[in-house]
Amino acid sequence: MESSDLMDNLPSLQFEQGVREEEIPWLFLQSRSRGLMIQACAHAAFFCRLLWVLRKMEESTLVSMLPLEEEEEDPYKKPSKKELRVGIIGGGRLGKQLALVLLHRAFIPPQNLHISTRRPEILNDLQKMGIQCFYHNCFLVQWANLIFLCCLPSQLSHICMEINPRLDKFCIVYSLVTAVPLPRLKQLLCHTSILHPQYQCAENYVDIWGSNEDISSALQDPDIVHASSPYSPDGGVTVNIKWLEAVFYAALNTCTLKKIPYPQVLEILTNLCLSIHPPTCGEDKSNCPRFIVTDFVNQAFAKTLNPSNVFPWFDLITVQLKETPFSQHLRKTVTLQEHLTVLYCASFGISLSQEIEEEEEREEEEKAPGLYP
Repeated sequence: MESSDLMDNLPSLQFEQGVREEEIPWLFLQSRSRGLMIQACAHAAFFCRLLWVLRKMEESTLVSMLPLEEEEEDPYKKPSKKELRVGIIGGGRLGKQLALVLLHRAFIPPQNLHISTRRPEILNDLQKMGIQCFYHNCFLVQWANLIFLCCLPSQLSHICMEINPRLDKFCIVYSLVTAVPLPRLKQLLCHTSILHPQYQCAENYVDIWGSNEDISSALQDPDIVHASSPYSPDGGVTVNIKWLEAVFYAALNTCTLKKIPYPQVLEILTNLCLSIHPPTCGEDKSNCPRFIVTDFVNQAFAKTLNPSNVFPWFDLITVQLKETPFSQHLRKTVTLQEHLTVLYCASFGISLSQEIEEEEEREEEEKAPGLYP
């Protein structure tokens, strides 16, 4: 549901009107904070969408990230153990916005979303949508196979101590507690399946993040979606590309859990992630990238694999802290970067080809305004 600001056309009631002159230089922090939250929620949604599709697929390798092709879920159906079950620890502003984004932009059914928070009674709107909200971190961790940490840094040590004994080896922990680095998270959780996106903020940038919409509504804006894509510098907030590497290695681990032979995994990921082409591909798709085994493991290990073998289990912390074969492949393959950017935008229902055509039309209109009525 989209929200509107009642003070939108009342300048005297805007936030900026109450700011003293000496505080005006700090107003950029408001935009930066919003940009960080949009990026964090958008990247989490992309990751959930990928895992959701991989866990839902059966024998076929023809799977899709496109939201229009998602089948409608039965709201009363209980999630199976094979499906993605998402738990959010922390029901504050970030936790609530993340839940709405996962529900409306990653298309995670409400019965597959649970939130553990100290004050579940303030999340009545989410509960009316079918999301279970309660205060029981251990129960949440036992139920979910993907956990988002959206708590305050001061609460993290206690929460990790509480959930550590209940954390399954195959459960992925996705930390949005930016102040706590990966090595410390590993120490607190005694766990290696952890994702921790890191963001950098530019000093000079154009504010495109808006101010009045909720995050889920903002992610319907093509400019905002494109700015949040991993390789875009727009908006002044960028994610460390090691996050994208960890996303793909987590996808490989998901396929390993399903005991899918590695050649089939490569075919699945190629169909899923590289079948949507950027405009630069043109009509000839023969030079478009395809995943091969040495994109993810070194040549020496690849030679030991038989066609019936699965990929090894990857340590996601090591992936984010050290160089990997996929690091090198991503860095040197521009066409792969372009394909992944198109995939990212398409997962939110945004077509880059259409956006480019519309932009070209606008430029033509500006050049020759007399030719257009």
